[in-house]
Amino acid sequence: MSHMKELTKGLFKENPTFIIMLGMCPTLSVSTQVSNALGMGVAVIFVLTCSNIFISMLRKVIPDSIRIPSYIVIIASFVTVVEMVMHAFVPAIYEALGVYLPLIVVNCIILGRAEAFAGKNGVLDSALDGIGMGIGFTMSLSFIALIREVIGAGTITLFPIGSFSGTITLPGLSASPVRVMTLAAGALLLMGYLKAFFTWKSTKGGKA
Repeated sequence: MSHMKELTKGLFKENPTFIIMLGMCPTLSVSTQVSNALGMGVAVIFVLTCSNIFISMLRKVIPDSIRIPSYIVIIASFVTVVEMVMHAFVPAIYEALGVYLPLIVVNCIILGRAEAFAGKNGVLDSALDGIGMGIGFTMSLSFIALIREVIGAGTITLFPIGSFSGTITLPGLSASPVRVMTLAAGALLLMGYLKAFFTWKSTKGGKA
């Protein structure tokens, strides 16, 4: 049961975006299209899980004085792998994510879980923590991107498959979108409402 708790806590109870409020820079920047959000989410899941595993394995041999630099080196190694794979196989997503992909190295979600959890717990729990937190981040990022793209552009952008171009155009909304939702102001406004909703839900359904 404890292992399941570690896996699921990042989905709602300790959601990194809506509850802990970590990783706001990539959340606000790449959530303009669903495809970008999914690409960033998959990258974060991979880096977070792998770095948690390695940091947990090495937690007893890494000197405390160089703990943070060591964590960054481990995380940067996995980020480099993600960059190379995305550049080779999904160049459109690689270009769309831009500088925010290499900046996963200093993403406070990943560094935060390394410091707060992986550096103090076993390999299995650290792996589950990484997977759960990564999925929670991906769900949140994709949800924000879906709302912003639908309202702000009247489209839903996914990955092209065969004859499917990857873009679904929504009649009506695409003709008169609310453009502010594609801007930083719209993202901040949406995050404020979503944060208020999740805070309300976390306080026993609004009962203080």
